[in-house]
Amino acid sequence: MRYTDMADELFGADTAPEELSGVRLATMRRGGVTVTRVEIARDGLPRPRGRYVTLEVPNVSVLDERDSAVIEMTATELRALLPPEGPVLVLGVGNRRVTADALGPRTAQKVLVTMGPAHKLPLKGIRPVAAVAPGVAAATGMSLQQLAAALVATVRPAALVCVDSLCSAEPERLGRTIQLSDTGLVPAQPDNARHLDAARLGLPVIAAGIPTLMESTESRALVVTPRDLDAVIAHGAALLGAAINRALQPRLSLAQLCWLAD
Repeated sequence: MRYTDMADELFGADTAPEELSGVRLATMRRGGVTVTRVEIARDGLPRPRGRYVTLEVPNVSVLDERDSAVIEMTATELRALLPPEGPVLVLGVGNRRVTADALGPRTAQKVLVTMGPAHKLPLKGIRPVAAVAPGVAAATGMSLQQLAAALVATVRPAALVCVDSLCSAEPERLGRTIQLSDTGLVPAQPDNARHLDAARLGLPVIAAGIPTLMESTESRALVVTPRDLDAVIAHGAALLGAAINRALQPRLSLAQLCWLAD
């Protein structure tokens, strides 16, 4: 089986018929962005049951929070996976000191936070949002599951949005796709410490990410990253941050959100 976090890479034309049972795929193209929706309706498949949305976009290294078409489309797809109201906690998963793994923490810095001491007065039409990058177990002494559970118990959000770097099996998709899902953060590796889902935390867990690496064809101990990795992470974080803000605060314009989150 190919090593990938991308649901749409697992259910292509060469997939065995028995593995397609209970799987629905639909693809559309709008304004230069290809959207593929995968809905898995049964257990026992390589990915958990739920909804997955993949957006194939121009290289994110040349996009940022000013690219409204991509942001609006991403925000629309993300909003459809979220509960319509209630506080939201955004979790930036990963190690900010490792470039390929820094997408989550860098995105969390771009999220418009509307909870906490600086936001004591309720703002009409503004959804309560908190954002945190909890770091890695080696630095904190706690696993991601422990930290996420503690944060959820404290914030009591209606949903958790996890942002993480992803792995693809196709080099041309590195830095060129965005995946959203309502299945939680479920890495391709079994028993991965980053596994966060509704069963563990007791609330909807939405995952968002961009593939930044792939397993080398020469050795599983080696990975391949885009040549422009620094730009992919910097611009990808700005893009995802803007899309998350737009999804959570639809009453504010993209220009307003960019100004407030800066």
